[in-house]
Amino acid sequence: MEVIGYIRVSTDQQADSGLGLEAQIKSMKDYANKSGSEISHIFRDEGISGASSIEERPGLMEAINRLKKGDILLVAKRDRLARGDQMVLIQMAVNKKKAKIISCADEGTQGDQDDPMSYMMRGMTDLFAGFERLLIKSRTKSALRAKKDRGERVGHIPFGYRLSKDEIHLEENELEQSILNQIRELRESGFSIRKIAFEMNKRGAFNRGQAEWNHASIHRMLKMAA
Repeated sequence: MEVIGYIRVSTDQQADSGLGLEAQIKSMKDYANKSGSEISHIFRDEGISGASSIEERPGLMEAINRLKKGDILLVAKRDRLARGDQMVLIQMAVNKKKAKIISCADEGTQGDQDDPMSYMMRGMTDLFAGFERLLIKSRTKSALRAKKDRGERVGHIPFGYRLSKDEIHLEENELEQSILNQIRELRESGFSIRKIAFEMNKRGAFNRGQAEWNHASIHRMLKMAA
């Protein structure tokens, strides 16, 4: 039997600090010492959300691919594997290998996994992890919407605008607004998206950073300006 560890942090800041990763590794080592087992390898994904698919997480894919019958995939907590629907897919992938997931925080994983109470504990843990993710997402969207309503910057500065002197609010960028108006006028005149890109490049009215327009960037710009 091989014990394979997996650790994950969801932000680049956590990955850079190492604190999130170090805490997870410590939990695993403590579990290994108490259980008399040895962790053969620890795979990691840094700066990756728990809502990301298995395919978007190379560390997790390597860990699952390494599993064999009877092996253990060890995590500090189940939410390090996933939050929400992705947990079901990961559990299925581990089950297919005839391996099992063990959480250092227990969460219904240490002991008889067919025990009804353990099964319920795992389900409740995953349910609350998914609920927490959706709650955070909802709060974030509300906060961003409030900032946008106040005319404050929200993430990437959209084409046609620039950051004002207070470095909080947005103001119109006259040159980019002129380019946007030209794009709209060409579209209203019946130009296809590809012909708009060709015409704007011909005029020398380029995208931000003097990048030439293409079909995708014109389509995105028209969609954002709608």
